[in-house]
Amino acid sequence: MARARATLGGGCFWCLDAAFRTLEGVQRVTSGFSGGHVDSPSYREVMRGGTGHAEAVDIVFDDKVLSFRDLLDVFFTIHDPTTVDRQGNDVGPQYRSVIFYHDGSQERDARIKVRELEESGAFPRPVVTEIVPFKSFHPAEDYHQDYHARNRREPYCRLVIDPKLERLREVRDGRG
Repeated sequence: MARARATLGGGCFWCLDAAFRTLEGVQRVTSGFSGGHVDSPSYREVMRGGTGHAEAVDIVFDDKVLSFRDLLDVFFTIHDPTTVDRQGNDVGPQYRSVIFYHDGSQERDARIKVRELEESGAFPRPVVTEIVPFKSFHPAEDYHQDYHARNRREPYCRLVIDPKLERLREVRDGRG
């Protein structure tokens, strides 16, 4: 089994975590923070601002089953990459759209994917997703891990995460 790693931020990490866990070939998803200047920040510190971190997921996957490009397809399906520092009602730099590439191949694939989205007119506004080198990842507190599976009845899960998962199913089934 070939193991690869991807780190992506696109709004609330609970949404990303739930979506990427549905993919065959994904071995582990960890919710946390990346892209900032504070070591081991807490959720509370990141939400207050000033740490520079984005909420992100760190994904370990079998790249013989699933490619980084496949992950990017899902990433751009489940969040709005055209809003700066915002996803829906979540506002602030911690909710920015960002790809933390781990190597030159990931950087190239990310830039190609963004260019393809722009050229196709897939979104009504320009894609503002940052593409930056990975530096570090800090796991969030335990209660954030696999949040959707453990809290399916919570309003946030039903009103925000479930529609994203349904959209992903529609796209994967060729209905969207």
